[in-house]
Amino acid sequence: MPDALYHSELKHLPLINRGKVRDIYGLDDDHMLIVTTDRLSAFDVILPQPIPGKGEVLTRVSNFWFARTRGLVPNHLVEIPLTQVVPDADERRTLGERAIVVRRLRPLPVEAIVRGYLIGSGWKDYQRTGAVCGIPLPAGLRQADRLPQPIYTPSTKAAVGDHDENVSFQHTADLIGTDLAGQIRDISLRIYAEAADYARSRGIIIADTKFELGLDEAGRLHLIDEALTPDSSRFWPADQYRAGISPPSFDKQFVRDYLETLDWDKTPPGPELPADIIAKTAEKYREAEQRLIPAAGA
Repeated sequence: MPDALYHSELKHLPLINRGKVRDIYGLDDDHMLIVTTDRLSAFDVILPQPIPGKGEVLTRVSNFWFARTRGLVPNHLVEIPLTQVVPDADERRTLGERAIVVRRLRPLPVEAIVRGYLIGSGWKDYQRTGAVCGIPLPAGLRQADRLPQPIYTPSTKAAVGDHDENVSFQHTADLIGTDLAGQIRDISLRIYAEAADYARSRGIIIADTKFELGLDEAGRLHLIDEALTPDSSRFWPADQYRAGISPPSFDKQFVRDYLETLDWDKTPPGPELPADIIAKTAEKYREAEQRLIPAAGA
């Protein structure tokens, strides 16, 4: 199993932010370094142990999707080699394949969530109201049913330790303007549709996903943060999928399911994970990458 990185420590770069998973360092007025660590958050709580190799998997998977979707929407990646911004060889070895150099963009205060299947909080909402985030759905749907068409259900971004809040499209329009809110909705649905088709051809169902977007100085949308990873999406093995149950997954739902068996109130500090849960979670992340990206399984 690869080494784990819980916190990055880069001596010569200023730390801008340490989030649930990512450490962000300043480079200059136009660029930042993002390090995707092996930290794992569940129920918005950062757990005390890392998942070895997770950050590298997330980085490679995101970079794969950034490349596939750049014809639909530009993204924050720039072609500046890591050796240029982290000249210390020992620090680079510690980072492994977890670090990317990106443009500084203005992040928007909206998480763009697209749901293709009825699961998670959407399933709970549907059971109560017959709708998901205020969007009416046909009667009689089962847990994990494929929706008649993907739906866009945005949320507000929460600070570390707080919970995101599902909001209406109109709320986002009031927040950032109708035109921009519409652009985010439309591009998110388009990216999801194309990504879901590709993933299905590789044996993975993307049940739902969330995107984060930012603006450059000209007001153009860019995909930022991560894209279509096991952390930001629900990935199901297509050959094990059936409606009526919560399908097995390649994402951190495996850890959530374990945590649900504990007497834990979902507030910090998070509980320690057994070694076998850590190992199985790392394995699920690696398998998701190997299924999605042909070269990763070579």
